[in-house]
Amino acid sequence: MWHCMNLVCGPEGRASGVLLRAGEVVEGVEQARKRRISARSDKELAKGPARLATALGVDRAMDGADACAGPDSPFAVLHGTPVRFDQVRSGPRTGVAGEGGVHPWRFWIADDPTVSPYRAHAPRRRRT
Repeated sequence: MWHCMNLVCGPEGRASGVLLRAGEVVEGVEQARKRRISARSDKELAKGPARLATALGVDRAMDGADACAGPDSPFAVLHGTPVRFDQVRSGPRTGVAGEGGVHPWRFWIADDPTVSPYRAHAPRRRRT
């Protein structure tokens, strides 16, 4: 089973989750390499939602964990180097069909080598 990582950004009962699609491992690179032995390079360690979760050691035990709980949380969202607004790009969500795939709700940093590529939704073929 592959795991992915979502951050809830709003009040309970309101749709406000953000799927983390990729990232750059800035600490614990050796541990991430052990978890992702199939990665061909460090930039591929966390390129894609399941790869990101694997590199970070995310599993179901973290369901509902508070990313803002500090040392009591299994992970934490830290403040890094601010990204200039003109470096932020947006476009359609990867692999999403219908109404949800029309909106530019996918965000990334321009020219970042760790960003997973866009893939349009491909309808599944029915088995006959």
